[in-house]
Amino acid sequence: MMRMMLRSLASLCVLAAAALAVPAQEKRILHQADLSGRAHDDAHGFQYDHDAFLGKEEAKTFDQLTPEESKVKLAKIVDRIDTDTDGYISHAELHSWIKHRHRRYIAENVNKHWKDYDKNQDGKISWEEYKNTTYGYYLDEEFDDVEDKATYKSMLTRDERRFKTADRDGDGIATRVEFTAFLHPEEYDYMRDVVVQETMENIDKNGDGKVDIAEYIGDMYTSEDGDDEPDWVHTEKKHFSEFRDANKDGYLDAGEVAHWVLPGEVDHADNEAKHLIHETDTDKDGRLTLSEMLNKMADIMTSTITDYGGMRVDEHDEL
Repeated sequence: MMRMMLRSLASLCVLAAAALAVPAQEKRILHQADLSGRAHDDAHGFQYDHDAFLGKEEAKTFDQLTPEESKVKLAKIVDRIDTDTDGYISHAELHSWIKHRHRRYIAENVNKHWKDYDKNQDGKISWEEYKNTTYGYYLDEEFDDVEDKATYKSMLTRDERRFKTADRDGDGIATRVEFTAFLHPEEYDYMRDVVVQETMENIDKNGDGKVDIAEYIGDMYTSEDGDDEPDWVHTEKKHFSEFRDANKDGYLDAGEVAHWVLPGEVDHADNEAKHLIHETDTDKDGRLTLSEMLNKMADIMTSTITDYGGMRVDEHDEL
């Protein structure tokens, strides 16, 4: 299964300098607008499920909670999900909750960046505001202080291309909706081409305009000397040959990449809700209880694989 929605987003480190620094690669290289930045590989943990369930921003330091605190937090969330208060979590309720968490993550992410870039506080962000805030220090020096000068020039070019695509009226100024499309292009149909183009540029290492199987796997997994490939890598190789490479020429072209990273008919929240119920519903009645969720998730929540945190249940956070 594709590492789903924004999983391969992070690539370059933040380079600090003077008062401003070029942000991390968070907004520049995309796959799908995923529910998590983690691999969906239950054989090696349930991090993806936790991110989808809690929301990516609020799922980072859960390991700091005691087991009892974790149970209390989870119980509060279950109460919020159970909108008809019948004591059970249905697929519809879980689906709605996961979509809600994803929408909230996007809104909070946009709000966080908005404060950084709307320098004149006019309720809009111009390309000049964004460019100067993000790259200002380096623009003055023509990126001379940056070790990988070509990379950062390329990042600037890609940012400008994405900004202009998001700017539907072409006035060089992004409204909040347009800025959301800039930060989260996978959420907007009219940004589809730029998502595919950025993905191709990121994965097509030899620049031949297509993705071979080594490039495809290399985007998700780098083997260490002497390590056996995990089973999911073998599965992905099979997916490449049997499903991704539709014309069976041994490569993925732009159209095949588009179908891979932006399959419009796929509802990831629905799939994740079904997956969570399948994994957690011990009595197989098609719905979840708090007891079932605690029994299934207790070990995961208190283990080292739970890189969670910031999970809060605010009174004003309505579904």
